[in-house]
Amino acid sequence: MKKIVVLGGGISGYGSAILAKKKGFDVLLSDAGKIAPRYRARLDEWKVPYEEGGHTEERILAAAEVIKSPGIPETAPIVRRIRAAGIPVISEMEFAGRYLGRAKCICITGSNGKTTTTSLIYRIMRDAGLNVALGGNIGESFAWSVATGDYDWYVLELSSFQLDGMYRFRAHVGVLMNITPDHLDRYDHCFQNYVDSKMRIVRNMTSRDFFVYSGDDPVIAEQLPKYDLRMRQLPFMARSAVASAAGDAFLCDGVFTASVGDASVEIDTAKMRIGGLHNAYNAMAAALATLAAGVDPERIRQSICDFAPVEHRLEPAGEKEGVLWINDSKATNVDSVWYALESMKRPVVWIAGGTDKGNDYGPLKEFARRKVHTLVCMGLDNAKLVREFTGVVPEVISADSLDSAMRAARAAARPGDAVLLSPACASFDLFANYENRGELFKKWVAEHL
Repeated sequence: MKKIVVLGGGISGYGSAILAKKKGFDVLLSDAGKIAPRYRARLDEWKVPYEEGGHTEERILAAAEVIKSPGIPETAPIVRRIRAAGIPVISEMEFAGRYLGRAKCICITGSNGKTTTTSLIYRIMRDAGLNVALGGNIGESFAWSVATGDYDWYVLELSSFQLDGMYRFRAHVGVLMNITPDHLDRYDHCFQNYVDSKMRIVRNMTSRDFFVYSGDDPVIAEQLPKYDLRMRQLPFMARSAVASAAGDAFLCDGVFTASVGDASVEIDTAKMRIGGLHNAYNAMAAALATLAAGVDPERIRQSICDFAPVEHRLEPAGEKEGVLWINDSKATNVDSVWYALESMKRPVVWIAGGTDKGNDYGPLKEFARRKVHTLVCMGLDNAKLVREFTGVVPEVISADSLDSAMRAARAAARPGDAVLLSPACASFDLFANYENRGELFKKWVAEHL
């Protein structure tokens, strides 16, 4: 019986372990930390052997294959030992993709916009009555859904870390939103390494498949000639003009038309519940992907117009005394904040900061100069933010906790302003993750305002 080890007992790991158990493998799940009670309960239910609080190296190095959870870096000592032993290391996506049967996958990646686009595609497919599951970097574990369900479609948000462990996996509809610097600490601080990771979305795609991508993104435009792209290409654009016989989407004067073959849909973005240029891009990508999947254009139009904002992404948290509080905690990199500031129609009190990932804040300075009157830097080390925006924003305040940051923002805000939590940084200095940061932001607003 083939031995499989799953590294990491989070949402990716427990699903992979259960799928491996169901397929008859000799499986062990190993986590250096604690496994959450809800995941332990499912492992126990399926009688999956697991260990927590450390790795038993002898058992791990006896594996024929290792499924590594995306949060574990290549630099982890146990991963280095596995690599040195010549044991193949794959991702949950690669493993679960072996057992899809006749089901198809719509896979979405990009530095920004992928969660909203993934959620929107899933909503359209579900509204159309299709048998569809949501997974990957959002929703339920992909492997768990494969193990316990029988779906026709999987809509998967893929991070660069998940793409890194994919080799034979194939997206039937691949969506690449954009590529901007992010997670460079995991890629030897080399942007090209990160770019190469994102471009893995096109691996193994055939002439029967569709590739939806931003025709406005300069990095994607530079990369495309390097690849033998046999699939049907569907660019979406607001600034460029990219010719494609298979179809495209183009935004002009607030209205976009998306076309795939003979099917097309026209949408007035003013009628969408999600606003801003970034959401126009998200909607164009979703329209192209679902047209490629065969969804009725009118169903696509209705679902896009009805779609509500994703939690923690430009999510209104409340309004008091003329000040609108906005939770954009998911904006963990510079490009996400660029779109957030671009969409602001009010004067802004901007809360930013956290664990810097090697950010270049230059692209934000023009918007900050024009739209932001106060920047509240929230983190244990605010020196870089303070240095970068002093002289750009009239008032720069340093705060070392959520409460002190929120009180400073409330004191600075005037009627007609927006207080925007859009950090441009990871959350790990003060919070468990970006969701925790956003939830605490909303809780503070609810309790104090």
